[in-house]
Amino acid sequence: MNNLKLIKDAKIVNSGEVFKSDILIENDRIKKISPKIDLKISNIINANNKFVIPGVIDDQVHFREPGLTHKASIYSESKAAVAGGITSFMEMPNTIPQTLNQKFLDQKFEIASKTSLANYSFYMGASNDNYDEILKINPKSVPGLKIFMGSSTGNMLVDNLNVLEKIFANSNMLIAVHCEDERIVKSNLKKFKQQFGEKIPMKFHPIIRNREACIKSSSLAIDLAKKYNSRLHILHISTKEEISFFSNKIPLEKKMITSEACIHHLIFDDSFYKNKGALIKWNPAVKTSYDKDAILNGLVNNNIDVIATDHAPHTLEEKMNSYPTCPSGGPMVQHSLVSMLEFFHSGKLSIEWIVEKMCHAPAKCFKIKDRGFIKEGYYADLVFLDFSNEWEVNNKNILYKCGWSPLEGMKFKSSIKSTFVNGNLVYNNGIFNENHKGTSLEFI
Repeated sequence: MNNLKLIKDAKIVNSGEVFKSDILIENDRIKKISPKIDLKISNIINANNKFVIPGVIDDQVHFREPGLTHKASIYSESKAAVAGGITSFMEMPNTIPQTLNQKFLDQKFEIASKTSLANYSFYMGASNDNYDEILKINPKSVPGLKIFMGSSTGNMLVDNLNVLEKIFANSNMLIAVHCEDERIVKSNLKKFKQQFGEKIPMKFHPIIRNREACIKSSSLAIDLAKKYNSRLHILHISTKEEISFFSNKIPLEKKMITSEACIHHLIFDDSFYKNKGALIKWNPAVKTSYDKDAILNGLVNNNIDVIATDHAPHTLEEKMNSYPTCPSGGPMVQHSLVSMLEFFHSGKLSIEWIVEKMCHAPAKCFKIKDRGFIKEGYYADLVFLDFSNEWEVNNKNILYKCGWSPLEGMKFKSSIKSTFVNGNLVYNNGIFNENHKGTSLEFI
């Protein structure tokens, strides 16, 4: 017998509209959406007129498995993700071993199939010497190829222009890039080391990894994409200047060059280094309030296409290292959606726009099959929002394996009440049902 669930009295947010309706789920998909569905079944869930949105799709996370599981694991971070309303993630290749060939890519899919509470996929990484492996990628199961055009782990920095030219010329899939010019960063770091030694104050991070490094590298990536008509996606835009590189005149489905904004670049600016220090050390760096405001405007004006987290946990012990050895990155998946909903509460963004950038746009940008919308026939990835209880991030409610958040002490007006993944109620009022695992994303 088919597994039926009926959600009553939902305030659905989908495709730029908010409307009241019931939702009938059959097995893992949405069977019917109608203002009034009357069925005599045992599993009826009353949404009590709360907002119900599609599950958030995060196109950039680092879940640290395999090889770095003292920081995080696919299980621990996918659990935090579903508690934060994220039902699908795309994970980056800088693990140990690095995901530079099909064997290591397959290993990640195997781990996720057994442990991930959210839906998943994994990027293949590029290096200066794995071009043959890149050609083996199956574009139906992998979101794209990840290139670090800036400092990264081990040999994952691609700084050979001939290799870049060959990849852009011949790749048949999306190329996602981290853009910072390595020569500029190294030159700046050398100057500050001469002045401060190992004790460089954290406030100089956005000066060392400065806007020029981002602009130069992004410009190169865009020039290559235009030269070879490549599908390019630039991750974590951090400067006002870069926003003008992206068109807002072309529908997202037809764009060949797209971009992403991350939560931390929308919340923090360089005034936070004084109190937060290494906890907000990301690459690219959190920069000025001028940049922060411009990124938000870039989202509103459709120059920037999607919102993601760049979730990248480290232990607090690692974060307390001196500047040159302090790793960049921080955990964010549990708090990304509620962070963006603060812009709704302050009147800066509509809830329809937040859903567009966090749910619809990633599905369109990456051509994900049957996800990102509340539609009949689509997978039942759903999130119930609760606006009734203000709460504060603290070490008792943080779910990340690393045990900390750069948002600790911040208060939020919204919370995630329930999260459905493939029709299964995986998270409900702080309780997890781990009997159901996520599935591998499919790309059209």
